Amino acid sequence: MKISIALQLYSVREDCGKDFMGTLKKVAEMGYEGVEFAGYYGMEAKELKKMLDDFGLKVAGTHTGIETLVGDELWKTIEFNSVIENKFLIVPALPEEYTNSKEAWLKAAHLFNEISQKVKPYGMRIGYHNHWIEFKPIDGEIPWDIFFEATNDDIVMQLDTGNCMRGGGDPVEILKKYPGRATTIHLKEFSSTKEKVILGEGEVNWKEILNLCKGQTEWYIIEQETYPYPPIRCAELCLKNLREILEKLEEMD
Repeated sequence: MKISIALQLYSVREDCGKDFMGTLKKVAEMGYEGVEFAGYYGMEAKELKKMLDDFGLKVAGTHTGIETLVGDELWKTIEFNSVIENKFLIVPALPEEYTNSKEAWLKAAHLFNEISQKVKPYGMRIGYHNHWIEFKPIDGEIPWDIFFEATNDDIVMQLDTGNCMRGGGDPVEILKKYPGRATTIHLKEFSSTKEKVILGEGEVNWKEILNLCKGQTEWYIIEQETYPYPPIRCAELCLKNLREILEKLEEMD
């Protein structure tokens, strides 16, 4: 199974804010196959879908707040994402009421399990994306484990490699521990010595991570939040470096 490559548009949010259509066009021209949204810049679902189709881009997911997945808001979210043909509803962070204790994380897990059953008939899945608090122990337990051991297998484990390492976690060990859960993954570099590095220039064990993704991951999603170059250039260089790493891995097979 070929794994497609997308860009999390938060990486180029200022460019999107100035010229959304032009930025999407550039992303497509770089060779990205899809995008993951973190906001829609005032666009309606139908016009967004037309724009994506015009540029030959698919939707790799949307980052959407937990408040958009409960009550009446859930059905609006399902409708919007049905139009843009997105099946991954990824929660990028949670309010403190779901993260400040083991019981809070279990409450979050229960909520995700409930939502997953509601979106499943529409061909959608809910998922969770980490920052770094998920790897800081609470009463001797790792929140990431509390959450993912209590959620069903439909819940996407969108591991952010750079955030994970920043929090003291090991993305390789996490992928081994939860096989089949990383249907989409955020490829973000990490360096303990440099603040601004692009993919392939830090300490992330890309070879091991990409090998573990084979057979379970649908989308590699590049995200860049520190910028040694202009954001759009960083997006281009990250894609170039990822392709080179993937080519080397293919040669080794």
